Amino acid sequence: MLNVRNLFFQYETKKILQNISFSVNKGEMIGILGPNGSGKTTLMKIISGILAPREGQVEIKGTSIDQYKTKELAKVVTVFSQHVNESFSYTVREIVSLGRYAHQSGLFQSWTSKDEEVITRVMKQTGVFVFQDKSIHALSGGEKQRVYLAQALAQEPEILLLDEPTNHLDLSYQKELLDSLREWSREKDLTIVCIFHDLNLAGLYCDRLLLLHDGKVEVDASPSDVLQEKRVKRIYKTNVKNTFHPSIPASQIALVPRELERKKVQIDTTAITVTSERVEMKAPFPLYTLSSGVTGAGMGWYKNFVNRHVDKTYRCEDYRKDMYEYLLQNGFSPQETVGMMTAVHTEDAAYQLLEQGDFSVMIVVTGGVGNAVDAAKTNAHSSSFHPGTINTWIFVNGTLSEQAFLQSVITATEAKAAVLRDRKIKDMETGTIATGTSTDSISVAATQVGTYLEFAGTITSLGKCIAEGVYHCLTKSLDKRDRRLAAK
Repeated sequence: MLNVRNLFFQYETKKILQNISFSVNKGEMIGILGPNGSGKTTLMKIISGILAPREGQVEIKGTSIDQYKTKELAKVVTVFSQHVNESFSYTVREIVSLGRYAHQSGLFQSWTSKDEEVITRVMKQTGVFVFQDKSIHALSGGEKQRVYLAQALAQEPEILLLDEPTNHLDLSYQKELLDSLREWSREKDLTIVCIFHDLNLAGLYCDRLLLLHDGKVEVDASPSDVLQEKRVKRIYKTNVKNTFHPSIPASQIALVPRELERKKVQIDTTAITVTSERVEMKAPFPLYTLSSGVTGAGMGWYKNFVNRHVDKTYRCEDYRKDMYEYLLQNGFSPQETVGMMTAVHTEDAAYQLLEQGDFSVMIVVTGGVGNAVDAAKTNAHSSSFHPGTINTWIFVNGTLSEQAFLQSVITATEAKAAVLRDRKIKDMETGTIATGTSTDSISVAATQVGTYLEFAGTITSLGKCIAEGVYHCLTKSLDKRDRRLAAK
């Protein structure tokens, strides 16, 4: 549909584009990226026929762009630019209607029902239909942006060129617009070439990305291949981290702001409070956390950790809502809190700080074996919800890799199973040695300040601390439980 071959362009002696080549297939949506001054807008002007290259060629549907008459080109290609002259006070409807000019013919150009249907449809798609009779001068910047997009869509082009289409748009309209563009590219075979400054939007919506740097093509590939952390850091000269969209398979880029140096505050046992109602730990700043809690599940940043005691007969249709309300009632922000439940007495909690050179680990465990389960024989058990019994918190004064977070969970689980094995705790349904209880919970939280710890397997320094701490604390918690029961 669109072929760009060996383009060169310069203003006087300043080289802007150098040997640019790429192609776009029918129905494909491609994003053009690059820092300011990389040549994005100049490239778009050449593709649209506004500028002529010094060397090279642009072909549209197999024909060189300079062979098209202006009106014929407008039927195939339309440009949506963020820079529009507003010298005349036209209404929204009049401006959108100008998009049908390329489809008018004859000396006395007539307005047809098809024209009417098209402009009504595109005004609704872009959200400007409700103020179609207003003057363009009465609109906000974002509203004007949507009006000129509607005008571009009214041309019903085969190729749509967009220069920063989401500029000035509210979040909901950004999503609605890009959803529509992708839908049109797939369902109507509309070919879309779009300049983006927002790398994440480009990564979410485009089939392919063309990254420019110093007037050259740095890379032309899929979003996941283009949006590599090292490449983005080098091209944009800023600190970023690669991450992934939580709902769809899309690579994303997170900016890492320059912070004032954080004090190296150590999380230790002085932050722990144990009552008959709960165990709590309040950190001086949010910790990066992997958790299976009732609240704060998954990965996130949390500063409060609450292990709440509930009766062993506890049943609640919406236990998450119940936990949410409990946290609010007790002065905790649910958005900042990992919340767990346990049916064991929280006074039986055990905790320990283990120091290892330039990092340290604090372990907190509440342990009970009332509903002990052998993980290899789980088919013998029902799937009904029970409050957690063995709940484990791991706090690391150091910087963990994502790999280390997962390995910490594995190491802690192996240490927990070893305690039950050594104490010969049995699954009451199967008579075999239990590996845990049916609703155990765990969280691993790190300050992300200080020593970088890439691994947490059982033979690593971090893994050894976790294994030792979990084994010791679970053993101590169960011993406290046994003494309490024996004293009754």
